Amino acid sequence: MNTCNLQVNNFKLEDFIMEKYANELPIAIIGAGPVGLAAAAHLVNCGQKFILLESGVRVGSNILEWGHVRLFSPWQYNIDKVAKKLLEQTGWIAPAAETLPTGKEVVELYLEPLAKLPQIKEHLLLESKVVSISKKGLDKMKNAGRDDAAFVLYIEQQGLTKRMEAKAVIDATGTWSHPNPINADNIWTSEERNLQKHIFYGIPDIGGSQRERYTGKRVAVVGGGHSAINTIIELSQLENEVEVYWVMRKNKVEDAYGGEEKDALEARGELGRKIHQLVDDGKVKVLTPFKIHQLSYTNEGIELIGENREGEFKLSGIDEIITNTGSRPDFSFLREIRLSIDPATESVEALSPLIDPNLHSCGTVRPHGEEILRQPEKNFYIVGMKSYGRAPTFLMATGYEQVRSIVAFLVGDIESSKKVELQLPETGVCSINLISKTSSCCG
Repeated sequence: MNTCNLQVNNFKLEDFIMEKYANELPIAIIGAGPVGLAAAAHLVNCGQKFILLESGVRVGSNILEWGHVRLFSPWQYNIDKVAKKLLEQTGWIAPAAETLPTGKEVVELYLEPLAKLPQIKEHLLLESKVVSISKKGLDKMKNAGRDDAAFVLYIEQQGLTKRMEAKAVIDATGTWSHPNPINADNIWTSEERNLQKHIFYGIPDIGGSQRERYTGKRVAVVGGGHSAINTIIELSQLENEVEVYWVMRKNKVEDAYGGEEKDALEARGELGRKIHQLVDDGKVKVLTPFKIHQLSYTNEGIELIGENREGEFKLSGIDEIITNTGSRPDFSFLREIRLSIDPATESVEALSPLIDPNLHSCGTVRPHGEEILRQPEKNFYIVGMKSYGRAPTFLMATGYEQVRSIVAFLVGDIESSKKVELQLPETGVCSINLISKTSSCCG
């Protein structure tokens, strides 16, 4: 933890508010990841008071959990324009535009320098978890005076719950901390929860800190997307043989290979070719479609119970499970806020038709702004990955355009808020660095 973070976090919330917001309520930003920090940069640029709340001990805490993973999108799409302008005023030099950064590099080379800018640092509180939001003096059912009432945020700091008010809220908390379960029906079971020490949700650092965990083991990788493919490729690089089982719900393994040599992006096609070769060489045992209904633990190891084309099926003797089945948003702390959420994607409702993964890839999602993201609760917005709900088609650049438009609206620049523009290649910006052989979803 660096000195900057310690200094910021030493503020007591009451003193912090009294010092900075005595005469004007701030705009509260929840989550100091790329999109939350971009929102802060835009508010700085507009001269607006804000408070930036992060539950982790560092900015970008969630990203650091997959810090070894290389993004699909190059630096030019991962840096907000206004944030870049503020940084360059201090002599900061942006990384090479076409380079593909790891998550760790995004945090250390971009997010932390941005958070250290005095205009942002003095409004940042770390280890401050928002546990609930309401409207001052009103429960969810009350209408009278609702639009004019301040938001009230309940914040946990060092085991104590503090309370503060805000005139607007931007929720940029993402979805990373809430992975989907292994169960094919997307239901959490007590058996799965009891096996947590044998299950990794996400992309483990197989070539680094997690090497010993998987060396010489029988490992089941659950999921049919790029994250699962990269996990399998990394497992195949371990010195001692690892027995890998690839569990998918797809009808056939070929559906996971993508375009290969026909892919519009050569590097993404190479990813498909590599996993195709591993399967053909028998280095990974494919089980698809295999829909897991239950887990159990026996003397021989973990047992995955479910069904395939022939009916009931069991995979026994597994030592470790790595699951890459996506994540979902957390609305539990928003129970007292009026929201409009799509019942299928769990995205912002008006956004759902634009991002539905049944119809769109990351390259075909059109830019959108304040009007699409507007909630029934006036001046409350869900942005970034969380605005997409369960859809995996999010790009950082899209999140930056979201907050640019929202900030413009909140400061009264309605015309600017409606001019939503974002230049992306039609194929999206998905690519992969084949040296590290790791990637994320679309960034």
